[in-house]
Amino acid sequence: MVTNTPVLVGLGLYVLIMLGIGLYASRKIRGSADFIVAGKRLSLLLCTGTLAATWFGGGLCIGAASAAYSGGMMAVVADPFGAALCLFLAGLFYVRIMRRMGLMTVASFFTTRFDGRAGLLASLCTIPAYVGWVAALMVAFGRILQSIAGLDPTIGIILAAAVVLVYTFAGGMWAVTLTDFVQLIILVAGMVLLTPIIVSEMGGWSAIADQIPDERFELFPTDGNPTSWLAYARDWLVIGLGNLAGQDLIQRALSARDEKVAYRSCYISGILYITVGLLPVLLGMAGAVILPDLVEPELVMMELALKYLPTVAIVLFMGALVSALLSSADSALLAPASVIGWDLLHLAKPAASEKLSLLVSRLSVLGLGLVALVMALHRSTVYDLMVDSWSILLATLFVPLTAGIWWRRANAPGALAAVLVGFGSWMAFMVLTPDLPGDLLAVPFAVVSLVVVSIATGERVPARPLSGEDGRPVAFENRLGV
Repeated sequence: MVTNTPVLVGLGLYVLIMLGIGLYASRKIRGSADFIVAGKRLSLLLCTGTLAATWFGGGLCIGAASAAYSGGMMAVVADPFGAALCLFLAGLFYVRIMRRMGLMTVASFFTTRFDGRAGLLASLCTIPAYVGWVAALMVAFGRILQSIAGLDPTIGIILAAAVVLVYTFAGGMWAVTLTDFVQLIILVAGMVLLTPIIVSEMGGWSAIADQIPDERFELFPTDGNPTSWLAYARDWLVIGLGNLAGQDLIQRALSARDEKVAYRSCYISGILYITVGLLPVLLGMAGAVILPDLVEPELVMMELALKYLPTVAIVLFMGALVSALLSSADSALLAPASVIGWDLLHLAKPAASEKLSLLVSRLSVLGLGLVALVMALHRSTVYDLMVDSWSILLATLFVPLTAGIWWRRANAPGALAAVLVGFGSWMAFMVLTPDLPGDLLAVPFAVVSLVVVSIATGERVPARPLSGEDGRPVAFENRLGV
């Protein structure tokens, strides 16, 4: 590792530009609605940009490349494949009706459709999922600076925390959207333009692929072991289903100016994700051939760039990686802060003012960012931190959210039972059968508990109809994103 002054200067200028955009966006903030959902005014271009940029994070560009380096295609089923599945499912089944309800957060859906207790549980489940994700992205930033400058990863982690905290605190969803749009352009340009150059310099993909063992390209388990197939299903569904209840995804749909923008942005983002998102995976697999003895596989993307690209191209490539990281980190930080500043605050103080909600949301950005920083400093691998963050959403919120939209008889006791039983069974499986995917196995228990309890208590506690936060009924019709 050697210090690369031009690269560091380029990244420094990039960071300053992001901070400038964030501070500019702060002028648009007049209240909590502007901070949390950008005043619900995002166009298709901006909504797609922020959604795609959010998901092109360090978990994919650094974590998935590392996972592919070590394990090939089977190691990256969760992301990008499961993540792309989530985007398409969200557009088809979820975001249209939630946008129609005029909500601010996922937890607001639980409060409106079920009751305040369900909203509280949804809030408490959401927050830890995102803190783990932010920590993963801080780790990724540390890896970038370690690779290009030989710096201790701790310095990069602290710097990432500082940058994201500043512009997210200042501009909320408007800052996130505008910076995400710029970051997406840089990311796509960097990956699409420079990946072929790297592959060519390495001798061409055909020459590289011939050296990669065939099993690295397999997308299905081959040992016939039921445990392997369960783990495989979990890889597809931990993000594919778990993040359907993710505040970061739904927050963007709720920020769209109308229903069509909400679901169309999901489809376009999904297409971008499964195409451009495969490039880091292929580079990781190529790196396993070209750089077979890396002590730290998470550095594979940076090592390839430093080895094969000229200085100017390295600046662009590293800018793409940093864009991917920051565009996810800001969204992952804003998501739980929005839940605290809107849902938890209004549950504790129903008459809370817009000014107070905005203040609490901003302070939550700072508090949660510091918690994520502590987690990152006691880091695991980027990919594991990212994927494990969604386990809690899959086990707890996915089932009642889906039932709340698609089953009229789902009621508050049923939703509470689903969350609690889902969480309890997940914990039990983790202790009793640690080799099995406890988060996935918890889902059928949550389904059964929701159905049984909703039917048993239906006469005593009638199910609430779908309605907006203003109490107006929302039609069940035309819920599909078509």
